[in-house]
This record gives sequence, structure tokens and C-alpha cells, in this order.
Amino acid sequence: MGGHVFGRSSAQPRTALRGEGCYLYDADGRAYLDGSGGAAVSCLGHSDPEVRAAMHAQLDTLAFAHTGFFTSEPAEDLADLLVANAPAGIDRVYLLSGGSEAVEASIKLARQYFLEIGQPGRHRVIARRQSYHGNTLGALAAGGNAWRREKYAPLLVETSHIAPCYEYRFREDGESAEAYGLRAADELEAEIERLGPDSVMAFIAEPVVGATAGAVPAVEGYFKRIREICDRHGVLLILDEVMCGMGRTGTLFACEQDGVAPDIVAIAKGLGAGYMPIGAMLCSAAIHDAIAAGSGSFQHGHTYHGHPLAAAAGGAVLRAILGRDLLPRVREKGARLQAALTERFGQHAHVGDIRGRGLFRAIEVVEDRATKEPFDPARKINARIKAAAMDEGLVCYPAGGTVDGRKGDHVLLAPPYIIEDAQIDELTDKLGRALDRALA
Repeated sequence: MGGHVFGRSSAQPRTALRGEGCYLYDADGRAYLDGSGGAAVSCLGHSDPEVRAAMHAQLDTLAFAHTGFFTSEPAEDLADLLVANAPAGIDRVYLLSGGSEAVEASIKLARQYFLEIGQPGRHRVIARRQSYHGNTLGALAAGGNAWRREKYAPLLVETSHIAPCYEYRFREDGESAEAYGLRAADELEAEIERLGPDSVMAFIAEPVVGATAGAVPAVEGYFKRIREICDRHGVLLILDEVMCGMGRTGTLFACEQDGVAPDIVAIAKGLGAGYMPIGAMLCSAAIHDAIAAGSGSFQHGHTYHGHPLAAAAGGAVLRAILGRDLLPRVREKGARLQAALTERFGQHAHVGDIRGRGLFRAIEVVEDRATKEPFDPARKINARIKAAAMDEGLVCYPAGGTVDGRKGDHVLLAPPYIIEDAQIDELTDKLGRALDRALA
């Protein structure tokens, strides 16, 4: 290897050579069970013949046409398919190249919408602590992860952050789940009133928090109250489903399980399943029509947005998810994974919580189960788990700062939707050995 790739760290990673089904193989021929789909991306595994065929066919006809001049059949087809299966009111699709782009577009669209309807004072975004919305500056500003924001703080636009809906950490003794959810949601109303309703344009949240907290679902009733608060104050609800969407939690859009529809929703990861970089920002007819009837154009765009080859891949992935009955399978195998994790880690001295929805699960690792006290961050438990898991032949997604951006460790699991029961057992066994090695 030449060694000129600017990697994520100074350590030289292993070289992935090929992928097949739920496994990746390195240059030494070693197999790794992809227990996290990379970063919750590879929902169909690594060698889906129908997706590959769709990409080959598109490449043979049209790879690229700039959206400043043309639309394309794959883009139109994918948009129609998404809207046909989207939450109520969603009517337009803006195709991009990834999740951060989708969130950036969502925030910019919210701002332009309020300019178009004559409310220029609305510019503030409210988000939640321990959220992750992407790594570009706008998305990073919206995100509430202290560690990721720290180096770039002087460059970030001011954003308000309220408490997450994180039952394991913040529901009080004797408080019902429903009461906790309403208490957490009401922080949004308090923050809107503190800032002044006429200055707030959007609230952004992940229906199931992914990378920074580890598959944390909201309690029942939380998002319904959030929707009511947004409606009462004329604030747009942006849902970030980049990681938890496209079937990952057992419904195509994660918010279906919370009984709410957003004004804007961002998707990516599972939409392309790793076969092409693709994301999308979807919005309501009301938002699109306000711009169409006003200035006539969304002042935004990228060279590769609406890319025909990416759209063809996304269309094939979406048809696979819907046409092969993979959503019921995600629910079934998700329950199986939860049961396997509970059996293996339910009484583990250092596993405090096992949570998630569908094939989007996590364990939270603690020093003391009784007090929920996290490990000292200096021990770098999450990094040790990741390294031990790789040695065991398992790709999983451990992360630190789970509790407050500094303290806390969790392991996120998001295997392909095609995972079999024997592979769930393999995943659990390898994770168990890796955890015990990391804690030794």
C-alpha cells in the first residue's frame, strides 16, 4: 500500500477486499461478520445481485446529467417510490449524496420557507443534547454531541439544545414512562418561549438516536407532544432518519412507530445500502408550494445531487426492502437479536441497558449496574471493545460519550436485514468475548 490515504486516524486500518452477504473479507482472507452494517448502512448485505444489476444497467445508459439542465428517469422513479411510502403530507424529494447533505438541505429549506411566507425573523434551530446530525458545519451545529462539536465550536452557528428523551438515564424513580416523555417534550415548549416563538424556525431530532447515544428510542407519547408543540408555535418539525430510517427499525420510516409525520425528513445510509453514496431530503407539499409560488427556486444545490446512477441504486434498494417483505423480517430478526442480547448480557455485571427497535440495537456498558455509573473515559472502553471485536471477526459500532459527550460507552448493532438466526448467535458470541476481553 502506498499509504497516501488520509485516514480517520494515524493507525493503518485493515484492507477490505470483498464482501458477500453479511460478511466482509480482508486482504488476508479473514472473514468479519458485519454486525453494524458499517455505520447502519449495509442493510442488504454486500453482494445483492438485483442492486448490482440495476447499477450496471444504468451505467450502460446514463451515469450523470447535471440537475441544472436535466432530470433523469431513475431520480423521478425513486422520488415517486419514496413519496408513495412516506409519512402523511410528504410530497417532494430532493436527492443528495449523503446524510450530512440531507440535514444541511433540511435546515436551509426551513430558513427559505419562512422567508418565502414573510416570517424572516424565524432563524433559530432547537435540537437535543446527545444527538448527531452530521459532520458538515450546519449539521454539526445542529447536533448535540459535545465531543464532536468541541474543536469546531467557533465556526458553528448558535443552536439551542434541550434534553434528549433517554429513559434509561433520565426517567426518575416512580415516574411513568409516559409522564417522563411529556416532561422531556415540554422542554421544547419552554425553550421556544425562552427564545421567542417568532424567532424559532425548526426543531430537529432523530426518532431513534443512533451514533451518539446508541439506539435510544423515544418513549410512547413523546413525539406526539413534540408535534403538538411545533404546530402550536408554527415551528417546523425536522426528523433525521439518516441512520434509523429505511426499514432499520422495522418500518420504512422510523417515525411511523411514533404516530407522527414531520414537515421535513432526512434519509440516507440504508437508502443506498452502501452501493452508492445517496441521501434525500423529503418535505411537505406546503413547504415546496410556498417556494414554487414565491421565488420559484430553492437556493441550494450540489454537483452530484440527483445523480442518476445513485438514484438507480437507491431505487433498487428500496424495491428490495419493500418487495421482499424485509420490513416484517427486520421486526422478527430484531426481536430475535434483542432476545439473544438479553440472554447473553442481561445479567452481565457491566451491561446496564439493552435497547432499540428492529435491527437497530445497542448495549450500554457501565462500571456499576446498580448506580449506572459509567467507566472512566480514560480507560477508552469503547475503543478496546472495537479492537477486540475486530480480532474476533466482528464489525460492531462502539462509541464513547454516551451520557454527556464525555462519559459513557455503548455498542451499536445494525446488521443487514438478511441476517440469519445462526449469524445472530455468532454476533452475540463474538461480542460477548470481545466485551470480556476489553474489560479484563
